[in-house]
Amino acid sequence: MPPSSAMSKPSAVSRPCFFLVAAAALWVLTLYLRLLAMMSMPGGFTGRAASLAPAHGNGNGSGAGAGDPCRGRYVYIHDLPPRFNADILRGCAAASDRWADMCEDVGNAGLGRPLSGGALTGATGWYATHQFALDSIFHGRMRQYACLTNDSSAAAAVFIPFYAGFEFARHVWGYDNAARDAAALDLVRWLMRRPEWRRAGGRDHFLVAGRTGWDFRRDTYPNATWGTNLFLLPAVKNMTFLVVETATMGWGNDLAVPYPTYFHPRADADVASWQSRIRNADRWWFMSFVGAARPDDPRSIRSQVMGQCRASPACRQLGCASGTAQCHYPGDIMVLFQSSTFCLQPPGDSATRRSTFDAMVAGCIPVFFQPRSAYLQYRWHLPKDHATYSVFIPAESVRSGNVSVEAELRKIPAAAIQKMREEVIRLVPRLLYADPRYKLETVKDAFDVAMDGVLERVAEPPERQIGSYWR
Repeated sequence: MPPSSAMSKPSAVSRPCFFLVAAAALWVLTLYLRLLAMMSMPGGFTGRAASLAPAHGNGNGSGAGAGDPCRGRYVYIHDLPPRFNADILRGCAAASDRWADMCEDVGNAGLGRPLSGGALTGATGWYATHQFALDSIFHGRMRQYACLTNDSSAAAAVFIPFYAGFEFARHVWGYDNAARDAAALDLVRWLMRRPEWRRAGGRDHFLVAGRTGWDFRRDTYPNATWGTNLFLLPAVKNMTFLVVETATMGWGNDLAVPYPTYFHPRADADVASWQSRIRNADRWWFMSFVGAARPDDPRSIRSQVMGQCRASPACRQLGCASGTAQCHYPGDIMVLFQSSTFCLQPPGDSATRRSTFDAMVAGCIPVFFQPRSAYLQYRWHLPKDHATYSVFIPAESVRSGNVSVEAELRKIPAAAIQKMREEVIRLVPRLLYADPRYKLETVKDAFDVAMDGVLERVAEPPERQIGSYWR
């Protein structure tokens, strides 16, 4: 065989092999580049910008590793049109005849005017916060939430940043029911067009309305012209609403979270410093009361409580009657609460009181006269064993004049009082909302506790969600 013939066969074989290897290498390179491009995208990229914050992962166990701290905790925030939140704040002046200082009260991320001096000298994070300012405060804290995602399909829960409480204030007086309900109906129409809503009928959605639940259940309230019907709309029956006082005692879809207090810490150290301060405070007054009488309410025991307080040299009160402004200065209120052992909390316009949380943040032991004032609410934030942090005296016994509040409190041993006060001080972090412009590292505030509760609730099967607040 000629030399040329001997060399021709190997050459013929090597040429197709070369092309096959080259094609395979090109395919592998193409696949690698595609994977690299996908990995460079933000987690959960959906082709649109984030509502409020970048995604932190692919979320909720679907593709997330077992070590993912956000697994089962991802939250998607609806990017609502500004008419549902920002425009309401910008139009605060329009509510001046119903909420005189609304513009000032919603400043500083909803915290209001900064406070200093007096009892608060040397302390940081104190503001003249309005009791109904939770809408924007919670929204601000939500922006800081560590487990936000842009991928709604990966979210365990969906937050609706509608300022229902502020919207209520704009139309509560001088408008008909159609005007009061207009924004709520508009919101429902907007939500029902969203794929996130259609996925579970709103069961994984939650909204914060920083007022009492009664303010959004007009048709079940004695006054047929008070408030809106937001919570009664058929479309939202599966949603979760967070309010400062529930109308359903935890057996409906409105659940109670603490009223905002005057204290909004910026760092863990602020909380620890304040706890130390109230632990060592001089308690000059055995008991105290801040509030006004309710002479037109036959069910109220305010007059009896105030009468007993006036008659006792061990009791101090700040009056809030018409024409007086004692109880409108947060500094004066906190001075009294810090210097009191027991703070009396008889119901007012409703069963609960913002004063309860201000008092506890000051290390004062609350005295309740109705179970609804605390024990049938705030299940996520307050201990189930109410005797560990508070005292209960039945309202009927006070109304009948058969019981002296002071005499009942005097029966409590000093060691038991000290133990209760220590429990109140321990609870302080979970009763306040941190400044949404800063971030706490290890301390869990009222927002964090509420989020734990919401995520636990929406994860339950639908048939178990009713009443799950109390299990």
